[in-house]
Amino acid sequence: MYLANQSDLPYLIIFIFEPSVISYPDTSLRHLQFQFQSLLQLDQKLKLFNKKVEIFHAEALSVFQDISEQYIIRNIFSYQESGIQLTYDRDKRISKFCKERHIQWHECQRDGIQRGIANRNGWDKQWYSVMHSPIIKNEFTETEELLFDNHFPVTEELQVQLENYPEYLQPAGEDVAWRYLKSFVTERGKNYNKHISKPLESRLSCGRISPYLSWGNISVRQAYQYVYSHSKSTAAKYPFTSFLTRLKWHCHFIQKFEVECRYEVACINNGYELLEHPKNEVYIEAWKNGNTGYPLVDACMRCLIETGWLNFRMRAMLVSFLCHHLYQDWRAGVYHLANQFLDYEPGIHYPQFQMQAGTTGVNTIRIYNPVKQSQEHDPQGEFIKKWLSQLNHIPVEFIHEPYKMSEMEQKIYKVVIGKDYPRPIVDLDVSGKVARKNIWGHRINEIVRKENNRILMTHTRRKENDKQP
Repeated sequence: MYLANQSDLPYLIIFIFEPSVISYPDTSLRHLQFQFQSLLQLDQKLKLFNKKVEIFHAEALSVFQDISEQYIIRNIFSYQESGIQLTYDRDKRISKFCKERHIQWHECQRDGIQRGIANRNGWDKQWYSVMHSPIIKNEFTETEELLFDNHFPVTEELQVQLENYPEYLQPAGEDVAWRYLKSFVTERGKNYNKHISKPLESRLSCGRISPYLSWGNISVRQAYQYVYSHSKSTAAKYPFTSFLTRLKWHCHFIQKFEVECRYEVACINNGYELLEHPKNEVYIEAWKNGNTGYPLVDACMRCLIETGWLNFRMRAMLVSFLCHHLYQDWRAGVYHLANQFLDYEPGIHYPQFQMQAGTTGVNTIRIYNPVKQSQEHDPQGEFIKKWLSQLNHIPVEFIHEPYKMSEMEQKIYKVVIGKDYPRPIVDLDVSGKVARKNIWGHRINEIVRKENNRILMTHTRRKENDKQP
């Protein structure tokens, strides 16, 4: 918008809901609803300047072709998108369209993500430089109003779906994002480090701004500078510093995906394509629906389906349970979680999914024991009982392993294991040993070891550069 204002030419602000993107397996209705609700709030702000966002429902190329028939397009302004192969191919079609019509396409760098780099030399210093650079202030000037015919409006059916935003999801928009940030630095963030792994407490103490970063309500730089300014004058300096570090990790993972978007569909370490995972649809469906017989796993999945958010450790545990204890290929669940995450960001989702699945060859393989995680992070079973109502009457001694109750105890606590709540679908001791043997043992594979060197050279940040200026 800043560049468009500087151009002194009349301009359209547009947003496109693309059918190909909508129908792709990584996209869910909640993603589209969040974007639409964000646009409504943006329109309220633009209304003060007699401007609005023109929303289309068509493929991007069709939209630009139609606009070009109504006006001569001189410039297109956008951010660089670190997206999946589908959107990259779309961008190449738009780039060809622009070149054929002598249109200047200005793609602005998003956050600290760099396009076209071959390795991470100097990446950290440049990231900090971007984070500390001035934030653009938009000043809208009066330009000629364009009389424009939208030949690809949102259909009535889609419009109804977009407007029907669930109350249990985080509300969308820039104003809400700032409310979350402000409450984090004034009160909620003081227990950030203490509660970051707790499934219940983290819902309050974490920043909770990830959806607003994913869908562009605010930028990483805005969040960084706001929290950074408060970290200098508060007793919560350590939690705030940890939060800032995670903003850097945010960009670090997206940078991986920017360089290799095949993280979405293939093991980034080709050697792990040789490791077979017999597909078990019963296991996969039990995991997707929160019916595995392990309370913390099931509570996390049901919470995620309902609210769209979990803390990082619980997300990692869900992936670990699928890929290690159920020993399923990571691709069997990667789109399911993408659909549930309100803050779905391809550049974070796929690299972290593979990291946790153990298919990178360079990261430590963490095989989470869900019972141990439950005992450590939800000791009283409060989170479990919130999302698994059938276990409400079970005492703490059994809440983590309800399948250990006798028939008499099941009658006393009003739950029949195998009927009211499922029995465990795997034995953790057995499944853990099998996963460790197969996944750790595969690290000595010649292809895995060869790929390790390539991955380290391409994606590893140099420690000597990992300092803030």
